[in-house]
Amino acid sequence: MLILVTGGAGYIGSHAVVELMLAGYDVVVLDNLSNSHGETLQNIGRIVGQEVVFTHGDVRDESLLTALFEQYSFDAVMHFAGLKAVGESVSQPLRYYENNVAGSLTLLRVMDKFNVRQFVFSSSATVYGNPAVVPVPESSPISTTNPYGASKAMVEGILRDLSHSDPEWRIAILRYFNPVGAHPSGLIGEHANGVPNNLMPYIAQVAAGQREYLSVFGSDYATVDGTGVRDYIHVVDLVIGHLRALEFIGQSKGILTCNLGTGQGYSVLQMLKAFELATGHKVPYRLVDRRPGDVDSYYADPAYAEEVLGWRAERSIVQMCQDSWRWQQVLIH
Repeated sequence: MLILVTGGAGYIGSHAVVELMLAGYDVVVLDNLSNSHGETLQNIGRIVGQEVVFTHGDVRDESLLTALFEQYSFDAVMHFAGLKAVGESVSQPLRYYENNVAGSLTLLRVMDKFNVRQFVFSSSATVYGNPAVVPVPESSPISTTNPYGASKAMVEGILRDLSHSDPEWRIAILRYFNPVGAHPSGLIGEHANGVPNNLMPYIAQVAAGQREYLSVFGSDYATVDGTGVRDYIHVVDLVIGHLRALEFIGQSKGILTCNLGTGQGYSVLQMLKAFELATGHKVPYRLVDRRPGDVDSYYADPAYAEEVLGWRAERSIVQMCQDSWRWQQVLIH
């Protein structure tokens, strides 16, 4: 099978390309390198032992996509290309809707033209907003609280309408919780541009002495230690879920929606202490005020993914921390 991976040089996309190629799939990567690095493609090649086929371009460029689909006979598309920072989406909503929604529409339109109708979509648990029930099942109402989450929910709605309009489409919507870690080789991981938006890269930068301390937002939540609880999933576990979803839609028409999480919540301080134990490096921190919109606890009910895909997260919090630290040391040097 030949798979087009959009955003395949990014954090999650690059790990998906590795697992796809190791599993014997042929892959073409499309990425505009706006939030990724060309050297990532070289490092994927080092991991898998062969060169990555790459096209530099944007999913919003319909003429480029058309030329790509004319050149290659794709069997399926994994769509990772998009912007992903919640805070940035609040200050730049038009940019997020243009990239995430308009880009997806253009891609789907070209796929439809070339009769390529297997699609794995990178969605997010942010579509649940502030969920009423934790752990969060797929049946929870869609209730977004920021433009990033809204952009993902919009594309999900488009995909449901598309599936209803044409039963030949085979679609998987995968809702991520909190991806962390890096490839165990230390060759690919998350490039945090500027101040990290996510907890684990920030912890790693503090441990490396690049930042003075970690600001822990909120210490009075109704949790085990007063700090916010989230579902952290190793990025390799996450992308293996994509391969299981690709296998599933290859056998089943219609649309599948699954959470990808561990079902286990860890607090900020639990993550910090786990990182210290796993790496032997202290992480100074300060308790500061809550951020607007943050919730006490937020973690997945992953039972449906295990039931239909035979998938479950396997990598421990220790592995998440060790792989993150190994990658941080690569970034420093």
